[in-house]
Amino acid sequence: MQVDRLELPNVDDVIGEHADLLSSQLQSISEALFPPTASKALRRFTSGEAARLIGVSDSTLRKMTLAGEGPQPETTSNGRRLYSLANINGIRQLFAQNARGREAIEFVPHRRDGEHLQVLAVTNFKGGSGKTTTSAHLAQYLALQGYRVLAVDLDPQASLSALFGVLPEMHVGHNETLYAAIRYDEDRRPLRDVVRKTYFDGLDLVPGNLELMEFEHTTPKALAVGSSSDDGGIFFARIASALDGVADDYDVVVIDCPPQLGFLTLSGLCAATSMIVTVHPQMLDVSSMSQFLLMTRDLLGVVRDAGGTLKFDFVRYLLTRYEPQDAPQTKVVTLLRNLFDDHVLTNPMVKSAAVSDAGLSKQTLYEIGPGNLTRTTYDRAMESLAAVNGEIEGLMKLAWGRP
Repeated sequence: MQVDRLELPNVDDVIGEHADLLSSQLQSISEALFPPTASKALRRFTSGEAARLIGVSDSTLRKMTLAGEGPQPETTSNGRRLYSLANINGIRQLFAQNARGREAIEFVPHRRDGEHLQVLAVTNFKGGSGKTTTSAHLAQYLALQGYRVLAVDLDPQASLSALFGVLPEMHVGHNETLYAAIRYDEDRRPLRDVVRKTYFDGLDLVPGNLELMEFEHTTPKALAVGSSSDDGGIFFARIASALDGVADDYDVVVIDCPPQLGFLTLSGLCAATSMIVTVHPQMLDVSSMSQFLLMTRDLLGVVRDAGGTLKFDFVRYLLTRYEPQDAPQTKVVTLLRNLFDDHVLTNPMVKSAAVSDAGLSKQTLYEIGPGNLTRTTYDRAMESLAAVNGEIEGLMKLAWGRP
């Protein structure tokens, strides 16, 4: 007996319905946290936090306030002094004006003549390795230290943009991503036109959205007709060429690369001066990373043969979501350190509920502050962050020839 098959809906209709439902729900959650009329703002820092960031004593800041010198903090009803990051950077400038040589650089660490723009590409082949979280915290850490930072969201999923309060579906229009500066047609715009200020003083953003995928589609066509060597250069040089237009404005660029090896990632790596590969220390992730490294070697070799120049100040592997009490993870870490030696960052980013809790409200640990989490959990996560990002900052300074 023949049984009639049930008429099933088209899979694209099902996926489309699910996409609409999820997008609508996420938008509702975002609007509840950050209404459309609102914008993200960075918290104020206590006088103790401000003093540590600047590198002076709390009493020095107190004396400045009493004397009316420099940017004045907000004073609460109970006498607490609260500083914005703009206040902190203004005070840094004041101290640097009265200092000389190396001491001035300690207060305002902007790059000097002869020091090249640092372009840090944060990458991995596998999603879930902490790539975007690492990029956001690294960019914010460097801004808190006084550097002029540009964060570039190269991932079409645009998670980095969302962390900075820029929703890819609502706030990023046509030709407002990096694609605008690297496209092959007459609609190409200078990168400066798509750079956005953020609520972090000294930290700007080039947002992303699905439009970035156009580069993956148009590049093969450009290569086929030989039009890739126009003013923007061949595909692997286009991001570097775009960054040249804003290089004088920044000390560091942090690129959050897509989790696949396409034309976007290759162009990002060719623009980079250093590469940070995030690794979750589990065997499946390490196996995936092995494939990523093999493919990267082959593709970058092709780029080099085509005339591309690749010169990294450093390549480092960052262990993320590390649980020191997890024996299998510890074995994987030991394996990686034995294989790659100093190329594995000394400090891992430990797994922490604090990072997850902050992420629920699309915030980082630098934004959420100690008052919203268990103090010990927050302090442990911040200690790990400071160690990781401080180590990367040290590598940058070494590349610049600073002590």
